[in-house]
Amino acid sequence: MGHPGRRRRSLTTPFAHDERTNTAMNSTTRAKWDERYREREVERSRAAEVLERNLHLLPATGRALDLACGLGSNALLLAERGLDTWAWDLSPVAVEKLRGAATRRGVALHAEVRDLADAPPTAGSFDVIVVAHFLERDLCPAIAAALRPDGLLFYQTFTRARTDGRGPDNDHFRLAEGELLGLFPDLALIHYHEEGLIGDTAEGLRNIAQLIGRQSRN
Repeated sequence: MGHPGRRRRSLTTPFAHDERTNTAMNSTTRAKWDERYREREVERSRAAEVLERNLHLLPATGRALDLACGLGSNALLLAERGLDTWAWDLSPVAVEKLRGAATRRGVALHAEVRDLADAPPTAGSFDVIVVAHFLERDLCPAIAAALRPDGLLFYQTFTRARTDGRGPDNDHFRLAEGELLGLFPDLALIHYHEEGLIGDTAEGLRNIAQLIGRQSRN
């Protein structure tokens, strides 16, 4: 799955010093994730629960994107379901491992190294987008706009209400209560799940929020 969080490069960099600083930050971020993915294997990772539990909502055909894909478990599942699948991540190590896994499983997909801050998805380009454990709030409007009419977004990431140590330490990369609903206000809500700390926190689906939204036909 994708990254817990990564700071987005500013779209306006009026000074050369700012440009160099952002470039250095992106390089540092890439190196950090490369190192983490060297220690992980695709076969030990799982697709996001919001996707696994709702496969029946997927279209029979169409173009799908696993955004900030990490090792690409979501992309592999989408490709196995027969969708024309793309997977983007900042880490060359993750992308290379995903390509190897796709070859071993005999599925076709397009895995690319891509800095989403510089190159977000274009409008109306995908029927399905999956985002797992990646939170860049400024990118959310572009994600929604990238959906074709009736296109579906499957989104899952960590919340600030937590019951264990999974996910990022920095709360900036975690969702506030109910925040995910507000990040995609123009999508029709199909599914939303967030339990917080209510009841027996040893049970249920904790530490995350899930959303499935549909783009309008207009």
